[in-house]
Amino acid sequence: MSSDGDPTPLDPIELRLQAKSGRRSAGRLRSLIRKSTHLMWQAGPKKSIALTCIQFVNAALLAAQVVVVEQLVSIVVDLSAGATMQDLLLPLVAFAALTALTTVIGSVQTQIGRLLAESVARLMWRTVAAVATTVTLRHFEAPDFYDLLQRVQSNATRPFQVTQAVLRILGGVTATVGVGAVLFAIHPILVPLLAVGGLPLILTNRAESKLEFRFAVDQTTNQRERAYLTFLMTGRIEAKEIRAYDLGGQFADKLDYKHGDYITAMNAHVRRRLRLNLLGNMLSAILLGCTMIIVAWFIADGQIDVSQASAAIVAIRMLQSQLQTLLGGVQTIFESGLFLDDVDLFLQIGDEAEDDERGSQPPSGFDTISVDNLGFRYPGSSQQALRGVSIQIRSGSLVALVGENGSGKTTLAKILAGLYDCDEGAVRWDGVDTRQFSRKALRSRVAVIFQDFARYAFTARVNIAAGDGTRPIDDDRVMAAARSSGADGFLSQLPKKYDTILSR
Repeated sequence: MSSDGDPTPLDPIELRLQAKSGRRSAGRLRSLIRKSTHLMWQAGPKKSIALTCIQFVNAALLAAQVVVVEQLVSIVVDLSAGATMQDLLLPLVAFAALTALTTVIGSVQTQIGRLLAESVARLMWRTVAAVATTVTLRHFEAPDFYDLLQRVQSNATRPFQVTQAVLRILGGVTATVGVGAVLFAIHPILVPLLAVGGLPLILTNRAESKLEFRFAVDQTTNQRERAYLTFLMTGRIEAKEIRAYDLGGQFADKLDYKHGDYITAMNAHVRRRLRLNLLGNMLSAILLGCTMIIVAWFIADGQIDVSQASAAIVAIRMLQSQLQTLLGGVQTIFESGLFLDDVDLFLQIGDEAEDDERGSQPPSGFDTISVDNLGFRYPGSSQQALRGVSIQIRSGSLVALVGENGSGKTTLAKILAGLYDCDEGAVRWDGVDTRQFSRKALRSRVAVIFQDFARYAFTARVNIAAGDGTRPIDDDRVMAAARSSGADGFLSQLPKKYDTILSR
């Protein structure tokens, strides 16, 4: 929090600088892996164990396929030297079984991954919702907070993507070790040659990650504007004004214009990413081609036989694929890690909000509420919404605030209700500054009905029970509240009575 009480400023320029610096240290990689793995374990421990085991099994199957290919080719070459078709049968069956098993395991892995992804997203949304419903109303006056919230909402599955990348890296490393051992046995020089072939992809993947995050930061406001325009044109409450004033075409043009800007920016972004991707893969392919030439030279020189060469070619292709998987996993971790910085910042805001909300329990009642020289300014505004306000409210009295629109009546009411803290002066209950109280407990002592109250698209029962969100829904209390407010009469005539959804 800043010294004047405003939320910590969230500067997109600063986020871009973070993206540029990258912070791609080994320590940062370990931190990202640790946090994401912990999150995945929280979301589904059994599924996490299953996916990890599948990675090891899949790696073993790949290494086994290389060995079987070498045996197959060796028997085929030896057919003229006394080997029989019966000798060929077992390796053929083994190769077919390994191929089928690899396919089945891949399918199982995909389906378990889908289930785990939803579990991680559920856990993330719960975390995001906890922060979004805890932070002070001041945050909702700051555009940078909305930008951050938009990115967090759009990237709720990023932790799972990081964890999936960790599993891919684990599988890639395991498969590389297994297949690499077979390839090393054929000829030791082939393994380092393939490792060198992955260097171009490492460099270009890093650059692509920076580009992706910078593009997301730059386009956050555009995405929020498009989402808002879509909401306006499809909302029931807004529908009457849009038709009354014929605003549909104007809003549709605005949405189309914003979409055009986004597509133009995306075209440039995609071109930059494709150039980097093409460069990395071309260089990698050239190095792979050089490796294959060396294999051909080994055959001609008699250093390896035909069966070993065939197995080496299969192993090289597998290793190349596994290296790309491994490097892709690293890229996903770093790229998602930039977005996870947003999540960490968002959660940090939630922690700060909880600290700000702490305090002692307020009394159940009061004799006098005094407002002393109160001042308040909304974030981003150079003018004070309230300045030098002083009033006294005694218990049992009826007080009306009268003034022009924008004079600060609602702002003062929100401060009295504990929804905002003042910048200057104080609000006191019987002489005690309300900032010493727990804000949550203070709000529980105050009932508020807003002029622009929210309408919840739930049942009548849920809407009535929303008056006290700290307790489970109690039908007796719901009915008593409806009768005392006069709502029971028309609610009882609805098609499903209190279980009727109050929305179209």
